[in-house]
Amino acid sequence: MGFEQLAALKAQLAQQAKPKPAAKPTRARPPAQAAQSKPVDPVVRNIGRLQKRFPLAFPKSPAPKKALKVGIFDDLLGYASELGLQEAELREAIKTWCRGTRYKACLTEGAARVDLNGADAGAVTQAEATRFKK
Repeated sequence: MGFEQLAALKAQLAQQAKPKPAAKPTRARPPAQAAQSKPVDPVVRNIGRLQKRFPLAFPKSPAPKKALKVGIFDDLLGYASELGLQEAELREAIKTWCRGTRYKACLTEGAARVDLNGADAGAVTQAEATRFKK
């Protein structure tokens, strides 16, 4: 046998000696909704609708929240049917939005309040800033 043949035989034996990777068991993938472990809270879903429709008034995290115009709920009622939300759902979404620490952090004296389109709509007063810091 020549050196070339020995080298080819050696390579063939080395290939046969390598362990073959075990086949991975196949699993049926669950649908996208089933992949989530917990159902999405309806209030969170409704806030998502507000963020999608009014991104300047309801910014997504990590952007800081902005102080909302006094009476913005009345403005939102005009968009309830467009958003597909009932008055109670809107009320709960606004309550949840304004309850968080990100919102309270934006309520400093003199901070600009915004309307649904992100335009200036007044400023936070000293009394409001003090009330919300408690």
